[in-house]
Amino acid sequence: MFHALDDPTRRAILDELADRDGQTLFEICGRLTTKRGLSLTRQAISQHLGVLEAAGLVHTEKRGRAKFHYFDPAPLAEITKRWPVTRKA
Repeated sequence: MFHALDDPTRRAILDELADRDGQTLFEICGRLTTKRGLSLTRQAISQHLGVLEAAGLVHTEKRGRAKFHYFDPAPLAEITKRWPVTRKA
């Protein structure tokens, strides 16, 4: 999971999915281009989504010919449970 979060493009993809969940590859590419100025190929974005999916941060659902991507924050929550932040007074 740390490898998946190490890349700024993958973090941008997660930000976009957190902003609006359930997007297709086409929608993610469009949002990354218009909102963030990232002009990557669909293949490159697809590869990044594969890394995020392998890390458990993105889940997909096929409906007809379309594949929808969803952000799953559960792995991040597990980290915060394992290493809680303690505040010093």
